[in-house]
Amino acid sequence: MTNYLVVTAMGSDRPGIVSKLARLASDCDCDIVDSRMALFGNEFTLIMMVSGSWAAITKIETSLPQLSVEMELLTVMKRTSRHTPQNYVSRIEVEFHGKDQRGTMKRITQFLADRSLDLAAVRSSAEEAESGESIQHVFFAINIPEKVVLDKLEKSIHELANEMSLVCQIKRMQS
Repeated sequence: MTNYLVVTAMGSDRPGIVSKLARLASDCDCDIVDSRMALFGNEFTLIMMVSGSWAAITKIETSLPQLSVEMELLTVMKRTSRHTPQNYVSRIEVEFHGKDQRGTMKRITQFLADRSLDLAAVRSSAEEAESGESIQHVFFAINIPEKVVLDKLEKSIHELANEMSLVCQIKRMQS
């Protein structure tokens, strides 16, 4: 039986962190099923899901704390199970951009939560434009259940963007 473990790691960015974590997974006879890495300021962050036998997962659980100390990383682990995809009829990708303003993520995510929509991915960033103004970019991949009328949802997303003075683009991914 295959077991799964989600590992998060965070610390000061420097070369070789991903290599050492990948080597640890391999040395413990685990496979990296999925992973994401990002830099936030000068901080390195990694989330990865590994799979393996019960013994392999136990081995990485007991080995990671020592590596974390050596590499000055904050790590968290949690056993999990294979992801069971829900039956969604489609997915949309929504991008918002405009003047950076406090509360944008709060308002958009509350809008989506109020409609019980499933977020498949979220990315956000802010950058300074040539004018010196801070511009925000927010991306969502949203799984659409059968009960949702897509045209109506898209219209309400555009209305939300207009209320927030943001430009919005919606792309349908599958029908």
